[in-house]
Amino acid sequence: MYNTMIRSYLQSSSPICSILCYLEMLIYGLTANNYTFPPLIKACTSLLPSSKVIGYLVHAHIVKFGLSYDPFIVTSLIEFYSINLDMETARQLFDGIPKRDVVLWTAMIDGYGKRGDVENARILFDKMPERNVISWSSMMAAYSRVSDFKEVFNLFREMQGKGLRPNESILVTVLTACANLGALAQGIWVHSYAKRFNLDSNPILATALVDMYSKCGSLERALSVFQGIPTKDSGAWNAIISGVAMNGDAGQSFELFQRMGSNGIQPNERTLIAVLSACTHSKLVKEGLSLFEQMSGVYGIKPRLEHYACVVDLLGRAGLLEEGERFIEENMGGFGGGGDINVWGALLNACRIHGNVDIGNRIWRMINDLRVADCGTHILSYNIYKEAGWDLEANKVRQTFLETGMKKKPGCSVIEVDGVVEEFLVGDLFHPKAWEICEMLDMLFNTVSLE
Repeated sequence: MYNTMIRSYLQSSSPICSILCYLEMLIYGLTANNYTFPPLIKACTSLLPSSKVIGYLVHAHIVKFGLSYDPFIVTSLIEFYSINLDMETARQLFDGIPKRDVVLWTAMIDGYGKRGDVENARILFDKMPERNVISWSSMMAAYSRVSDFKEVFNLFREMQGKGLRPNESILVTVLTACANLGALAQGIWVHSYAKRFNLDSNPILATALVDMYSKCGSLERALSVFQGIPTKDSGAWNAIISGVAMNGDAGQSFELFQRMGSNGIQPNERTLIAVLSACTHSKLVKEGLSLFEQMSGVYGIKPRLEHYACVVDLLGRAGLLEEGERFIEENMGGFGGGGDINVWGALLNACRIHGNVDIGNRIWRMINDLRVADCGTHILSYNIYKEAGWDLEANKVRQTFLETGMKKKPGCSVIEVDGVVEEFLVGDLFHPKAWEICEMLDMLFNTVSLE
């Protein structure tokens, strides 16, 4: 009975009650078994990091009761330790099991993936004696977390070649890759596949479709998918508001934002970032500032650094650089108040756009004094000085950049040809047709010069 109660409390989102139920079980002298611990460990996992010590004690009980080699219990422990950022212990548990099933392998791969360690995740994935759809999903999600979207496509094609049918989770990951690479044709194929197998009614998948179509510039399709979602949660509203904003229609973003409220959906932090971004792109300064002022009082949302960065970017792009500097002073304590590098970066970028070397100089000196090793702000500062003719200061920034060992990420272009995504880096000649591409570009440049 106690095992059923522990599991029921967990399923009803009451993990503390699950743990208390186990304590009561011990008080009455009842012995735990292999059915007791999986839901109990999951309860500890859901309460991390505050339940770390309790989880360790539960693990000690598992050893005491001689259940250390039960695959279901070890799988739950691996999840606990991986979320607790202790992959070394998780790996020891994994290596200690002589007979590992596909669930155990997948749990370990997922643990590495959530930490961004795709190298170890892929080593295990390649060693798996058998894989199921969830194994493929975990590996693709791992690559997606580190923004290696091209490898997501590679794995997806490999999985299809083995005749496996993707689940909703895999399709969402692939759609995320499509959105980030601008692979519209691939995204349309995924949408068609989801319709064929009646998966497009999944709200998470539908939201991913809205996001993908928006980022690929197909706003009509994004709106069509959004209208077809029967029960729209905040995620769906955020996706369409952000999508409309990035496609340059701030008015419609505001209209959707108002409809969201009238439909009884409470906006969250991401919603307000989306609307503030819409104001930024359309230079709606008055509306953006008004929305920021209403965040705490009207919507009950405490502004975060991302919201401050949006407002600074809004003022900066509109050429109101002094107002942006004053906003930082009043809301974040000015230069002495520290703050996130993205906030300073937003104002610094505006200084370059509008050629304001005085404010740019003050920001750079503050960043330099704080020893912030951020590649973007160093490059912006260098360009501000260089374009203003301050060569001495520009060289100082460049010297600091070199001394700290920072490296600028090479520029990258991505195109989609016949459903295949091709990625090109600046100075990269490893593409099999690199020389043919260079010859074609030279020919085009010569043609343009003659005209």
